[in-house]
Amino acid sequence: MIRAQEQSQDVTREPGRRDRPLRVILPIATLALGVIAWDLVVRLEEIPPYVLPSPGLVFATLVADWAILWNSLLVTLTITLEGLLLAVTGGVGLAVLFNQSRLVEYSLYPYAVILQVTPVVAVAPLLLIYLPQEAAVLACAWIVAFFPVLANTTLGLNSVDRGLLDLFRLYRASRIELLWRLKLPAALPYMLGGVRIAGGLSLIGAVVAEIAAGSAGAGSGLAYRIAESGYRLNIPRMFAALLLLSITGIVIFFALSLTSQLILRRWHESALEPER
Repeated sequence: MIRAQEQSQDVTREPGRRDRPLRVILPIATLALGVIAWDLVVRLEEIPPYVLPSPGLVFATLVADWAILWNSLLVTLTITLEGLLLAVTGGVGLAVLFNQSRLVEYSLYPYAVILQVTPVVAVAPLLLIYLPQEAAVLACAWIVAFFPVLANTTLGLNSVDRGLLDLFRLYRASRIELLWRLKLPAALPYMLGGVRIAGGLSLIGAVVAEIAAGSAGAGSGLAYRIAESGYRLNIPRMFAALLLLSITGIVIFFALSLTSQLILRRWHESALEPER
């Protein structure tokens, strides 16, 4: 029987294993075709670099200005990760508090929704008036990343299987035991899904706040470099900075996805290979 179960698991995983090369090759091929088309358009139409630089010029600018762009990337990345850490800590902590007290949830959850639906572009200039620049930028990164963690974790804590909940209560489990042994493990996939969303949103919040701050100096992030390049018509550097931002967002997403996969792969359905 054990052998039959192992064979059935191998059969269900086989299509997923076969699809793995396609998941890598197809996006790379699509990207290569897009870059080739971009280069051909620039060459055939003889578009000047201050309107649309060629991919080769963008790459050359990225190499030439690497020191400046790298320092700016570190500033933006630091703010993004700090905002994400604050969002995860605050979102999970407040979700647990909501789950333990309906009065707290009813009192505070509407304000969390208001915080989410208010555009960060409108909030950033106001925060820059009352807070130091670094604190205001960090607050913007936290604001946009906070709600997905809070909402997903709250949903997970409230979606515990009723049969298991009744079983724990039958054995007279305490509130702490219910939370630690049942609710938090059941909410973990939801929580990790919220963290994946929050990673990209934290980067967006940091970029928006940096553009709103609009001040040069040692603390200038990539968003400021993009705005500065636009003012100076240094479009190749603008594209190079935008490319770094895109790569950073992709790396953050895949790092969080890998973390989620490693945590859930041995026990949760969402981390298993889908059947085709």
